[in-house]
Amino acid sequence: MVNETLMGDEAIALAAVHAGLSGAFAYPGTPATEIMEYLQELAARVAAGTMPGEQFVAQWCLNEKTAYEDALGASFAGRRTLVSMKHVGLNVAADPFVNSGLVKVNGGLVLVVADDPGMHSSQDEQDSRWLADFARVPCFEPANQQEAYDMTRQAFDLSEKYETPVMIRITTRLAHSRSVVSLQPARAMNPIKKPAPGMDWILMPAVARRRWKLVLERQRKLEDLSSGFACNTYTKGDKKLGVITCGLALQYYLENLDDYQVQRGQAPTHLHIGFYPMPTDRIRELYANCDQILVIEEGYPLVERLLRGIIQPGKKIMGKETGEIPYDGELSPDTVRAALGLSPHQGLAVKELIPPGRPPQLCVGCPHADSYNALKEALLGYPLHAVTSDIGCYTLGALPPFNAIETTVDMGASIGMARGASEVGLIPVVAVIGDSTFYHSGLSNLIDVVSHNTDVTVLILDNDTTGMTGAQPTILPSSRLEPVLKGIGVAPEHIRVIRAHKNEHDKNVAVIKEELAFKGPSVVVLVRECLEAIKKARKA
Repeated sequence: MVNETLMGDEAIALAAVHAGLSGAFAYPGTPATEIMEYLQELAARVAAGTMPGEQFVAQWCLNEKTAYEDALGASFAGRRTLVSMKHVGLNVAADPFVNSGLVKVNGGLVLVVADDPGMHSSQDEQDSRWLADFARVPCFEPANQQEAYDMTRQAFDLSEKYETPVMIRITTRLAHSRSVVSLQPARAMNPIKKPAPGMDWILMPAVARRRWKLVLERQRKLEDLSSGFACNTYTKGDKKLGVITCGLALQYYLENLDDYQVQRGQAPTHLHIGFYPMPTDRIRELYANCDQILVIEEGYPLVERLLRGIIQPGKKIMGKETGEIPYDGELSPDTVRAALGLSPHQGLAVKELIPPGRPPQLCVGCPHADSYNALKEALLGYPLHAVTSDIGCYTLGALPPFNAIETTVDMGASIGMARGASEVGLIPVVAVIGDSTFYHSGLSNLIDVVSHNTDVTVLILDNDTTGMTGAQPTILPSSRLEPVLKGIGVAPEHIRVIRAHKNEHDKNVAVIKEELAFKGPSVVVLVRECLEAIKKARKA
């Protein structure tokens, strides 16, 4: 056995390659970004002959929906495929994901979703296990990097055995922390082999109804499998307390277990869940043998809530809903310690150090700063106006010294919100969006703007990269943006391509003013390459 020190994201990527991966597809999103970055590094090694194996595809896509649909196509062809994204990205991919639970998966199809409890780089704390349950799709939740590797390999096998997509749900701490991982021998890729002739990939209502019955039958089989699955472990102990842990929460529980045994004399009865659907037989056994239950899980109280549909009411169930575990933020050894009823750790008294506030800010010399300075000056003549914005580095334009934007909701919402505000009479409205986000979700909203001839000025801040997640390449280069805008019907004379630089400030202010005065759709593209992308390219 070979050992490597890997981040959780890297362990998943390498396991997929070792499982016979043929194609991987993704859109950048922290904390999942490093999965695709590592896959691309591994693909380059295979191509250079420095790593054994067959050449596989590892590609960034327009958005999470297109990435998932690419993976569906690879599965249809009989190949093993992986698609990765962050939790809010699954909202974008929800349509193909939920529907894919009804098709007869051919090549193994594995979805990796990285949730972000504590919102280190996200808009919310969404828990993707709920969508796996909603879609009747099995889900692995690794507790450490070794399980991330092992479960990824298992997920491909399970996907092909039960002809279903399989989700792997991880969280930020597991994605970005490192541990030694024992590797297994690689297997060969699947050959190209289309499904047997039939209708199992054609979700017309009659077919979908038939497939839905099969999905429900499969769910019962998966529930039976779950109770005996190796990663769903049951350990008998003190009957006063039964503890259920899920995924990474196991580590925080184990960190406090020795102290619990010292203070209480015996470890609790313990059920760990690393695979869903939940092991109902094991849960009922735990409930029958214990006086009360404590559920420790990262994210939403999914297990805590679903327990009430599995067991008879009567005994106390503790967790997030009852206040023993904080409802928001990440778990920690200390929060779990308090939930277990243990006394706080005693340590040396240390005078509290309050570091100076360091709010995030645009990089020195960032082209977005010059774009915002020009926009703010252009708007000085409009006491009533609105500036809607989007997800990206330029979201920092909401903070001092710019205070230039007023909304940020979701990918692509800037243009849609600007259109809605304009249609009900708030004029002028400016939508600010990056080039990568524009292709991800803004393009369809701009088509609405053009179709209805809405009075909106769109500023596309084109730095030729997906800067916020580490300077991944935008799906199309800057030179292709103007033809796209013309192709959807923006009048050529109102597509203004200018350079985002302080030396062009007066010119840029004049251009933005001209388009604000125009009654109809207009787009100003402010172009200058991201400084971090330039640094990254020089290191390559």
